[in-house]
Amino acid sequence: MKRKYFFILLFVISCSLLAQNKSKSAITDSGWLNEFKLKPENLSSTGANTYFILNPGYQLILSGKEESSEVILTITVLNETKLVDGYESRIVEEKEVKDGMVAEISRNYFAIDKLTNDVYYFGEQVDMYKDVKIINHEGSWESGKDGAKFGLAMPGKIKVGQKYYQEIAPAIAMDRAEIISNKITSKTSAGKFALCLKTEETTPLEKNVKEYKIYAPGIGLIKDGQLVLKKFGYITK
Repeated sequence: MKRKYFFILLFVISCSLLAQNKSKSAITDSGWLNEFKLKPENLSSTGANTYFILNPGYQLILSGKEESSEVILTITVLNETKLVDGYESRIVEEKEVKDGMVAEISRNYFAIDKLTNDVYYFGEQVDMYKDVKIINHEGSWESGKDGAKFGLAMPGKIKVGQKYYQEIAPAIAMDRAEIISNKITSKTSAGKFALCLKTEETTPLEKNVKEYKIYAPGIGLIKDGQLVLKKFGYITK
């Protein structure tokens, strides 16, 4: 009887631990983290972890050449928030200029978990431009609508080999990232940075397409494909 009781107790404990782990996140068969359990009271629309800054006024400017076009990407943490899927998120504007003309402006929604420092991505409103006019909103999605749900933008605790979905909007946006290294040294015109994080981004919507990004500690994104950091810091009006 005691032995039988022991195995029953062990089974109950194992199920309990499994349930606790599952409540935090879920992993697909291919190893990609794709589900996250959050509590609104643990999230903040302001803050930062080692590689991602959500403080209003912070700005990154990257530039480079893409498909023969001169591109300037300006990323600005706005002093604006938006309630998305029951969570208050910080709006981060990304403005892409090609050959002197605005090509795209997106308003991205992020929040940071105060307990883990994980930064989550809740969607984006995209304006695509041609000849100074908005032509469509391709790529727009919002967690909680049309089957979309938030993803992990940047883990608070880095582990090489970690794989996670950044956005989960079926047929629209399914970007995912794998951490390749957190010991990269990278040099840009804005400075030389050590202990940088390198990620490989893919999407099941475009097979065989890979993109690489590099993030510097305390700075954020410093390389995005062919785009390289030129300037960073807080802007003043």
